[in-house]
Amino acid sequence: MTAYSLLDLVPIIQGGTASQALANAADLARHVEGLGYTRYWVAEHHGMDGIASAATAVVIAHVGQATSTIRIGAGGIMLPNHSPLQVAEQFGTLDALFPGRVDLGLGRAPGSDQRVSAAIRRGLDSDGNEFPRDVAELQSYFADDGRTGIRATPGAGAKVDIWILGSSLFGAQLAAMLGLPYAFASHFAPGQLDQAIDVYRRNFRPSDVLEKPHLMLGFNVFAADTDEEAELLASSQQQAFVAIRTTGKGIQLPPPVLGYRESLGGHGNAMLDQVLSASAIGGPDRVREQLAAFIARTGADELMLTSAMFDHEARKKSLSLAAEAMRGL
Repeated sequence: MTAYSLLDLVPIIQGGTASQALANAADLARHVEGLGYTRYWVAEHHGMDGIASAATAVVIAHVGQATSTIRIGAGGIMLPNHSPLQVAEQFGTLDALFPGRVDLGLGRAPGSDQRVSAAIRRGLDSDGNEFPRDVAELQSYFADDGRTGIRATPGAGAKVDIWILGSSLFGAQLAAMLGLPYAFASHFAPGQLDQAIDVYRRNFRPSDVLEKPHLMLGFNVFAADTDEEAELLASSQQQAFVAIRTTGKGIQLPPPVLGYRESLGGHGNAMLDQVLSASAIGGPDRVREQLAAFIARTGADELMLTSAMFDHEARKKSLSLAAEAMRGL
C-alpha cells in the first residue's frame, strides 16, 4: 500500500487570525493521526499574509504536543535562510522533545520574495548554490563526527530523518547522490515531475540511512460527498493560486466561490490546469480513481497530500475521505 501523509501550510482564512490557524493545525494533526497518516509536515514561508508557519520549528513543537505517534516535521526548511548549526540545534531540540518522530525536509528556495529574503538572511553568506555544502554540514552536526569542530547541543546524535525536497532536477540529483529520501513538489510545480523521478531512481546510491529510493510526491486532494461540493471547496485554493501567480503576493485564504473556474478566462484556466495537474477533486469515487491513476503513473512510495479549505470541518472531512480512498487502493 502506498503511504500517505499531510502537508499543512497552516492557512489563515480571510477574517481569521494566526491564532485560529495554529489551533486548527493542532486539531488537524490529531485528526489525521487517527486516520493512519504517516507524517504531518509544515512548510517555511515568509512574508505571506495567508500562511502561519513562518516559525516552522515552533509550529512543529506545537503540533508535537498535540499528537503522540504521527511523524512531525518540515516540508521544508529553506536551508539558505539559516545557518546549518542553527537548524541542527532547532531540530535536535525537537528530537529531544519528540524522539523518533522528527523529519527534516530541506529545500534551497527562499520561501519568500527577494526583499523578504534579504531581511531574513541578514549577515548570512549562504545562498541556494551552497545548498549541497550546507546539507553536508548539517549532517555532520547530527552525526557528531567532529568535521566542523563544533558540537551542536542539542543536535549531536539526534535521530532526525533528513529529506531532500525539490521541484526541479537539482534536488533529485542531490538526493540520489546522498542516498536520501526525496520529496517532489508536484502539488504546485509538476512541470519536471517525470524527469525528476527518473533522475532520482536511476542515479540513487544506497547509504547508511536508505538502501533503496524512497519517493514522496505532493498531491492536492479536495474531497467531499459530491463532485460539485468538492469543486466548490477547491475554489478557495484556486483563488489563492491565481492571486500569487498574477500579483506575486500571497493572500489570506478566501471563501469558496460558486462557478469560480467559469469566471476565469482561458489564460487563468490554463494556468490552474497546469499548476494543479497533480490533484484529485471530487466525490469519493472520483477521488479514488484520480489517486489510483497518479500512483500508477508515478509508482510513488508515498503521497504528501495537501489542500487548503476555508471551512476547517470540511477540510477534516476531505482528509478522512482521502484516507478512505488510499486504504481502498
